[in-house]
Amino acid sequence: MDQFERVAVIKKANIYHGGKVTSRTILFEDGTRKTLGIILPGEYEFGTDEKELMEILGGNLKALLPGSDNWEIYEAGQAFTVPASSRFKVSTDEVTDYCCSYIKE
Repeated sequence: MDQFERVAVIKKANIYHGGKVTSRTILFEDGTRKTLGIILPGEYEFGTDEKELMEILGGNLKALLPGSDNWEIYEAGQAFTVPASSRFKVSTDEVTDYCCSYIKE
């Protein structure tokens, strides 16, 4: 899906790690939520309350997911899932465009 229809967008940006990671929240009529964002080169750690599906739209991202000792590389068109109530790390050498879907379980 290249476009979202009939959504609300929160105007205020989500800004993390000194502005090196930013996103905007999109709310759907059914109550689901996604963020669209950009990650600048660097390594970052995040925590999540809900399960997340992270889709890479442009660039690439290395991810160190909970329970793993190995960094995995994800390129444009690929995605990975992060369990709820966990922490994970990401790293990139280039500007990376992403979409994160929050999944209530």
